[in-house]
Amino acid sequence: MSILVVGSVALDSVETPFGKGEEILGGSGTFFSTSASFFTDVQLVAVVGEDFPPQHLEFLRQRAIDLSGVTTAPGRTFRWCGRYGFDLNEAQTLDTQLNVFASFKPQLPPSYRDADYVFLANIDPELQLEVLRQVVRPQLVACDTMNFWIEGKRAALLETLKYVDVLLINEGEARQLAEEVNLVRAAARIRSFGPKVLVIKQGEYGALMFSEGAVFSAPAYPLEAVFDPTGAGDTFAGGFLGYLASVRDLSTETLRRAIVFGSVMASFTVEAFSLDRLRSLEFAEVRERYQRFRLLTAFGDLDD
Repeated sequence: MSILVVGSVALDSVETPFGKGEEILGGSGTFFSTSASFFTDVQLVAVVGEDFPPQHLEFLRQRAIDLSGVTTAPGRTFRWCGRYGFDLNEAQTLDTQLNVFASFKPQLPPSYRDADYVFLANIDPELQLEVLRQVVRPQLVACDTMNFWIEGKRAALLETLKYVDVLLINEGEARQLAEEVNLVRAAARIRSFGPKVLVIKQGEYGALMFSEGAVFSAPAYPLEAVFDPTGAGDTFAGGFLGYLASVRDLSTETLRRAIVFGSVMASFTVEAFSLDRLRSLEFAEVRERYQRFRLLTAFGDLDD
């Protein structure tokens, strides 16, 4: 079952306490697509500039990602420059150059319009809604957003959320969107906007999922070395949606397993800069870490 993702493909310059990378492959669409491709077929819609290194596109092709929806526009590729301190949960943005991404208007190839699953990465909610107008009866629509859109385009975002089944955002964004400090009450309000499932990403502390009558919490995988958290949230979403699409099931138990697979994929991403860890990753490693994840929270029943 295929996943359509609309997002950014970028060149990042990132500095952490453990090193730096200059002009390395990044972007929400890139991280999501690569992660999801370990589980299912992926169709990517994005734009790059004339300066985009062809080897990056070749890497995505090698992951069997359909790039029919990736266009090359006159100008320079979207660039982001950021720095992390020892608190790796939050990046300090040093520079953002939208370049060709500033005029990005997603146009889906005909073969993409009947996608079963759709992921609307972190882009203008007006563009997210335009994408939804181009697809035909997807089985599931998932969406990401950020504080910039919540504050600046709230009305458009709320309109988009009416058509969204799963929303994936972080704690601060959940509180801002709901205008509520308590996460449980915030989740209930956000779900009243449309999404049946809300996933709150908590960085190194894991993830919370709120669905009909249930709350599920999964920890982050404990790592000895974290080099670069850039793209971890999009990689999480790729593992989450990728697994759901691969099993074609949306039961509560499947959603819980999907959360863990998302956390597994994110845990690999942060072990190296850019997508370097995912380049060498084998699915056997994914399965092994999933099994280790189960032991993190396994405990027995109380004796009668």
